[in-house]
Amino acid sequence: MVFGKAARRVEVLRARSLLSPLALAAAERAVTRCALEARERFPAGRLAAYVSGGTEPGTRELLAALPEVLLPVLLPDGDLDWAVHDGDLVAGRHGLLEPAGPRLGRDAVADCGLVLVPALSVDRRGVRLGRGGGSYDRALARTAGRVVAALHVGELVEKLPAEPHDRAVHAVVLPDEGLVELPLPSPGEMPS
Repeated sequence: MVFGKAARRVEVLRARSLLSPLALAAAERAVTRCALEARERFPAGRLAAYVSGGTEPGTRELLAALPEVLLPVLLPDGDLDWAVHDGDLVAGRHGLLEPAGPRLGRDAVADCGLVLVPALSVDRRGVRLGRGGGSYDRALARTAGRVVAALHVGELVEKLPAEPHDRAVHAVVLPDEGLVELPLPSPGEMPS
């Protein structure tokens, strides 16, 4: 079944609000395990990740396990800058936590061999549904690295609507399935 993006966001956020602490912990363990495995399989360049909040699949264990990771900083125009995580996080725009260190610029993600991104849902063609601001779509246009989205059980679906500005992901992390590779269209293309 194909949902409109707004309806799918509401549905996923409602389902996430009902997740148990055990389900949230399982998702965090899966993200940590699979991101570290993916890092071993695709070691070229830096790793970029995100600071989880609320009911997003957790990244705190992963951030504690890595010696160096780039984290996003939300800019006033909705784009993302990047900084190295040094252990300190500060409150940023919209209550998001971000690294306290020096900013490296919007293009810093281009040097990342692996980019772990948040998502509300992903379809089996690699179409990613985010929160609707387009921040990650802009950032992902700057990297040729492998892109992996972290999801909860049930958030990998058959089909989502795709728009020309959407950027596909290469794989997803699911608590019940681990790292799931997805087919990708040609560079710069999105499935219709």
